[in-house]
Amino acid sequence: MKRMALPALVGIVLILCIAPAHAVEILRWERLPLAVPLMVGQERVVFIERNVRIGVPAELGDQLRVQSAAGAIYLLANAPVPPTRLQLQDVETGALVLLDIAATSAKAGQPPLEPIRIVFADALPQSRNTAAARDIDASAGMPDAEQRTSDAPGATPIPIVLTRYAAQNLYAPLRTVEPVAGIGRVNLQRELDLESLLPTLPVRARALAAWRLEDQWVTAIRLSNTSSRWIELDPRVLQGDFLTATFQHPDLGPVGDSTDTTMLYLVTRGHGLAESLLPALSRFDAAMNLPPAAAAGQVEGARDEK
Repeated sequence: MKRMALPALVGIVLILCIAPAHAVEILRWERLPLAVPLMVGQERVVFIERNVRIGVPAELGDQLRVQSAAGAIYLLANAPVPPTRLQLQDVETGALVLLDIAATSAKAGQPPLEPIRIVFADALPQSRNTAAARDIDASAGMPDAEQRTSDAPGATPIPIVLTRYAAQNLYAPLRTVEPVAGIGRVNLQRELDLESLLPTLPVRARALAAWRLEDQWVTAIRLSNTSSRWIELDPRVLQGDFLTATFQHPDLGPVGDSTDTTMLYLVTRGHGLAESLLPALSRFDAAMNLPPAAAAGQVEGARDEK
C-alpha cells in the first residue's frame, strides 16, 4: 500500500515543490514584481517553497491577514485593498521577492482564484548554454564549465534538480509538473536485481523510473516494508556507488499499514543505476574451499549430530 502523507524528504537537503491537486498558476521570479490579485473574503495561497520573512505595510491594518507555514503564504483580504507591494525576504540568503497585491470584491459567478506557485529562474539549468560554455572554456584552457556552474552562487546543483523533478512526476498531478530544459526520461531495466541495495533491512525494492540531465541520472525506487515493525531509513546503510540518496519519508511502517511504502531517489554520475550496484551476495557454503577429505568429514559430522 502507498502512504498518502507527504513529509519532507530526508537524506540530503532537498526542497520539493509538491503541488496541490487543483490547478496552480505559475509565476517566475526574474527580479520583476509579481502581480497577485486578491478577492475580498477569499484566501489565496502562494507557494514559494522557501523560508521567508514577509514585510507588510502598517497602513493595511486589519484589511489584510498574512500567514506563512512550510513554504506557503496565505493571503486573506477582509476589505478592498489598493495596489500595495509586499516584500518576501529569503531567511537564508536575504534575497527579496516583490509581490504587488490588490484586493477587489468578487463579481457574481466569478470563479475562485487559483493558488500561485513562484519558481525561480536559477532553479532551471540551461543545458544548451552550459554545453556552449564548456566548449568555450575547453578552447581557452579554463576549468570545466559544469563544475564552475555548480559552484556559482545561486546555482541549483543538478542532483537537487533531478530529485525534485522525479518526485514531482511521481507525486504531483502531471499538469503541474514544470518542464526542465535538458531532462529526459531514460529506459530502465524493470527487473533490476536490487537485493544488494539495502541488505540489512527487511525491505523489497523495485526500480520504477529514471531521468537524465547531462552526465547524471536519477532513479526512483519503490521501497516496501516486509516486516511487522517500523524501520528507520538511513542513507548510510545503502550499498553502492551513488552521488546522492534521498528518501521520500524518514521511515517505513509495518507491512499492511498505509505507511509501509515510500520512494528512494538515487543519483549517479556517468552511468545509470545498474552500473552503481554491488554484486549480489550468494549463500555461503562453509565447506566450499576445504580439501575433499575435510569437506567429507564435515558432512559426516553433520550427519552424526542428527
